[in-house]
Amino acid sequence: MTSAQVDNGQGGRRAPEAADATTSGEGYQRALGARQIQMIAIGGAIGTGLFLGAGKAIAKAGPSLILAYAIAGLVIFFIMRALGELLMYRPVSGSFSEYAREFVGPFAGFVTGWTYWLFWVVTGITEVTAAAQYMTFWFDIPQWVSALIFTIILYGVNLISVKLFGELEFWFSMVKVTAIVGMILICAGILTLGFSDAGDTASVTHLWADGGFFPHGISGTLMTLQIVMFAFLAVELVGVTAGESKDPKTVLPKAINTVPWRIAVFYVGALIMILSVVPWTEFSPGVSPFVEAFQKMGLGLGAGIVNFVVLTAALSSCNSGMYSTGRMLRDLALNGQGPKAFTKLTKSGTPLVGTTVSAALMLVGVWINYQWPGDAFTYVVSFATISGMWAWIMILVSQIRYRRLADRGDLPQSSFRAPGAPYTSVFALAFIGMVIVMMGIDKDARISLYCAPLWALILGVSYLVLKARNPDNKAFAGR
Repeated sequence: MTSAQVDNGQGGRRAPEAADATTSGEGYQRALGARQIQMIAIGGAIGTGLFLGAGKAIAKAGPSLILAYAIAGLVIFFIMRALGELLMYRPVSGSFSEYAREFVGPFAGFVTGWTYWLFWVVTGITEVTAAAQYMTFWFDIPQWVSALIFTIILYGVNLISVKLFGELEFWFSMVKVTAIVGMILICAGILTLGFSDAGDTASVTHLWADGGFFPHGISGTLMTLQIVMFAFLAVELVGVTAGESKDPKTVLPKAINTVPWRIAVFYVGALIMILSVVPWTEFSPGVSPFVEAFQKMGLGLGAGIVNFVVLTAALSSCNSGMYSTGRMLRDLALNGQGPKAFTKLTKSGTPLVGTTVSAALMLVGVWINYQWPGDAFTYVVSFATISGMWAWIMILVSQIRYRRLADRGDLPQSSFRAPGAPYTSVFALAFIGMVIVMMGIDKDARISLYCAPLWALILGVSYLVLKARNPDNKAFAGR
């Protein structure tokens, strides 16, 4: 089936032109407004990778983690502008797999769609794992119990309309943004006024006085790159909302252009403040640096509040995962690259079957927490990172090929061209390649590289089987 023709979720076909202002050509409801898209974009960059993963990264890199986040943040901006250029050329909810299918080939679209789906399933497990860990701050209950309860609740939330999903994500993101800004202001107050238990020792000199800015050398900083990149995974989620945004041509560019200041404030700014108030040597791997910072300051109530915020962040990310997996499975099914059952929509425009299957697989996270409660987060972070970065690679490769065709006059020019492309896209690809090399060196992250070939083999065989069974399907034809 071509991209110009879609399933309406009720077994029929219709062209995009048949859609009205409230329904996209893919059959979704255009119910996400500018306010919601903006907060989904902002909140997508604030999750477990920052709140929990930063603890391990601080132990490995010390204050130089700030530089790692700044450089990686620049790369993320290049990726998002590349995505923005593609979105303004053709805004579709299939996003990455659609562009990979059009500009790289049908197999690339197949791999990208299924890999991004897997990424969010694994990320959902990651976030439920983190949420379960946060619950131990207040309650002495097994992690797997909390993980099970949260998975069931979030699945229930995702059965509601996309408009309500957007509203829920808006408030989830508002909590995260307000909390981080509040933490920055409190730390700034401690540095200038000297209150709290950390007031007498708080100083920006902690950024270089406790073993230097690179206490474990440049290599220590490089080894944190996979943790840093994991923290930014999900910023591309705004692309998946294209098919359900009320005004994608206006809203999406504005959301993407907020990337630099979000990274500057929420990552670089927050870490500068926290590491100035509390020396990096006092943070522990596996413990949220934000929670630990408030405990070191003697602000017990503040630690409890921050723990609630990071719990909200984890649940928000898992909720977004359930949202995106259903859409990605439906896009694959619409192109004949997935079970036809995934094309069905509820009356409110929700891909129920795909969401249900994804939520069921996320329950695997409950078992992981039961079997290995201490190692679960490390394992799933590694696999989620390599899966998510594949989507970034396809975004960049697709943008490079699209720009070449557009500049040649074969395709219309995007109204939101990526600055510096294709050089910025090539730089971003090289950076991602370096991160993958670092993952191969890190024994904790190496497991994801062992799993990747197995996943590639499964996809390759599945593609050949589907192609053999559907020889007339244009989704399997060459470009």
